[in-house]
Amino acid sequence: MEPSASSRAPQTIEIPVLPKSAGSFRAHPWHGLSIGDKAPTVVTAYIEIVPSDTVKFEMERNTGLLIVDRPQKYSNVLPSMYGLIPQTYCGDRLAKHAGAERGDGEALDVCVLSQRPISHGDFVTPVIPIGGLSIIDKGEADDKIIGYMAQEELYHQWKTLSDAPPSVVERLQHYFLTYKTPPGWKTTSVLRKTYQKDEALEVIHLAMLDYADLIKSHSHAASGGIARPKL
Repeated sequence: MEPSASSRAPQTIEIPVLPKSAGSFRAHPWHGLSIGDKAPTVVTAYIEIVPSDTVKFEMERNTGLLIVDRPQKYSNVLPSMYGLIPQTYCGDRLAKHAGAERGDGEALDVCVLSQRPISHGDFVTPVIPIGGLSIIDKGEADDKIIGYMAQEELYHQWKTLSDAPPSVVERLQHYFLTYKTPPGWKTTSVLRKTYQKDEALEVIHLAMLDYADLIKSHSHAASGGIARPKL
């Protein structure tokens, strides 16, 4: 078993840079943004959805554009801002850590707490992770990191998830277990556990390693003229 992120000396993870397309003018939120020099203790988050959204926005993985995925079907209200951590990937390492069959093949999700109402997504902010939710959806690891905007002094006393009021965590748990499920239906998502800051840092670290593997395999496949893994 790998040592925890809190006990391990800082480690640089070499992530190959994907070539930019000619004439590109905006960084891809997943591949073109940096996770941040202080990761995993402070990470970049690309925000897709805010609590006031009545439709679910999602980053389109090929273009990086924010698109409408679907209207919010039911009355659930997203308890926090929600998005992804760039240069992470839910792959084999993260799946093994979660006890899942596989990762969900996406960037690592992040819930970002703030006392400030923000009217729309499609922006970037530094985030301090304090914990997370270990969720398995249809056999796939689908962890949700929980953190707060690094500039929010109100939350600086929250050193780990247990410092937050239980209602904050309970609302996030309820949302992610029910927002896709019609009333009376059985959810396909299973909450394995919530975890504290040390494990959240480890989950982010594993997702960074999974991303490095993904990009290396993509580059190797491209040079060898074989099918590339999906980015």
